[in-house]
Amino acid sequence: MLNTLLLVDDDPNILNSLKRLFLGENVKVTTAANAYEAIDILKNNKISVIVSDNIMPGMNGVEFLQKAKNLSPESVRILITAHADFNAAIDAINKGEVYKFVSKPWDDNEFKDIIFNALDRHRVVMSLKRADEATLRSLAQTIELKDPYTKGHCDRVAKYTVKLAEALGLSHEDQEHIKYGSWLHDCGKIGVPESILNHNGPLTPEQMEIVKNHSRWGADVVRLAQLPQAVINIILYHHERFDGKGYPDGLKGKDIPIEARIATVADVYDALTSDRPYRNRISHEKAKEFLINFKGQFFDPDIVATFVELFR
Repeated sequence: MLNTLLLVDDDPNILNSLKRLFLGENVKVTTAANAYEAIDILKNNKISVIVSDNIMPGMNGVEFLQKAKNLSPESVRILITAHADFNAAIDAINKGEVYKFVSKPWDDNEFKDIIFNALDRHRVVMSLKRADEATLRSLAQTIELKDPYTKGHCDRVAKYTVKLAEALGLSHEDQEHIKYGSWLHDCGKIGVPESILNHNGPLTPEQMEIVKNHSRWGADVVRLAQLPQAVINIILYHHERFDGKGYPDGLKGKDIPIEARIATVADVYDALTSDRPYRNRISHEKAKEFLINFKGQFFDPDIVATFVELFR
């Protein structure tokens, strides 16, 4: 898949500076001097990532990216903004027009990292849109390469969730969607730096906030690819807690979709029984004991009971 980057800025020196960063990289860079030129480019070309300045004559960057969202919804949109435009950038992010914003002056290495992460995100979206079962599983395994400690995790979680869904009487279609959601539940980790994923020890509050964003990032990607709602629910809500103290939305009890409640039990069980950078695995019996001790707090008690019965 061709990596295409559109840079939009009315300052030719900035365009040249940004374009030079990608010399020798597997990226086709196109530039536009204003929003109107950029709109014409979007109408006639497939663009993976759009980077736009905010303060431009005629149409500012936020307005342009709103239009770009309609013209090319799969394109990942990034805003470059001075500190004075911070509130406008946050507003654009909250409305979904912008994936990230870059502050001026930018750091070249950080900017390149953001662009390559955005290109990864675009590839995932486009892969999902035409995905069959083999592609979904392969994609999940590719994402796991960012975190070698989770190798095989998505397959194991899918195995547990499908058996739980069957035991709980969910339809065959629901079981299929739960399998896909379980494979992809951590797909938002494409937006989390590997230095954080593989950090040996407790994370700082700032690092933890970045990790917490993975559920929203992943759900956004899968939503763009128009996968079933059950798949989105697992990705978005598998870190919610039965007592309402989870994230991202603090849902409580049966307000958490059942597919996400199932995935939470399977995800935590497999994490406990696998080695991680910060701790060693625990036994099957101790992991079951953990699930039982925290039912009603972290987990749906009925799903824990079913899990314990199924996996004795």
